[in-house]
Amino acid sequence: MEYAEFIDEIRRESGEPDIGSAQLAAKATLQTLAERLPRSEARHLFLELPDETRPWLRGESDAGAFDIDEFLGRVARREGVDVETAFDHARTVFLALRDAVGPEEVGRVAAALPRTFEPLMAEAQHRSVKVMRADEFWTRVAARLGVDAATARPITTAVLETLAERIAADHVRDLMAQLDPLLHPPLRQGLWSAAPEARQMPLAVFLRRVGRLEGLAVDDAALVVDVFEHAHAVLETLAEAVSDEEWHDVATDLPADYRGLMPLRSG
Repeated sequence: MEYAEFIDEIRRESGEPDIGSAQLAAKATLQTLAERLPRSEARHLFLELPDETRPWLRGESDAGAFDIDEFLGRVARREGVDVETAFDHARTVFLALRDAVGPEEVGRVAAALPRTFEPLMAEAQHRSVKVMRADEFWTRVAARLGVDAATARPITTAVLETLAERIAADHVRDLMAQLDPLLHPPLRQGLWSAAPEARQMPLAVFLRRVGRLEGLAVDDAALVVDVFEHAHAVLETLAEAVSDEEWHDVATDLPADYRGLMPLRSG
């Protein structure tokens, strides 16, 4: 594939009106990918890409062990955009990669990246993976609770962080592979802060933990009821955002006393 074709495909898929924006998205994404891949793999990839992209891959150090959140943060800083826009742009660059380098090379890239890169690798491998955008997630939580999206965001954060403390670390990482990266920070915080006893957290403790993270006085019985509704709304939205298999893994990781909190997955 010629460089002009590569950039034009990114421009079309991203909806950017001009070539310069598509070039910046390509440069920011590929420079960051070169920082994340092992040096030998980055060099191999760039031998397959148009010659004009090769200066973007001249990293001097071995791969950094950063996740998709840091990846998108670096892309965003290089482009001067927010993380959500960087995510959209990176997806279009990964989409163009397969046409530029072929499925075998894309498979090598996928093998070198952790599974949280799945939303990007699905594009590169031309697989259909629909990721619910964070703003849609917050909007659905808000609609369920009868509040605005700004109020739904800290509620969502509190529930996801506490859930990440309670369920197995592998299940948290699997959730991150299917969720918009803007929803990752509370999940990652829950992973970092989880004490060994958190895996035995009963429902009453779970709800108090959510309430405290929301800044509520959860010793009040009425507020505990509110927190239950908050948690149910977020988990109901989570069930819509991830696959049947992943939702089943989350649901079965929680004991019987959580059953009333966990919505049934429809469809």
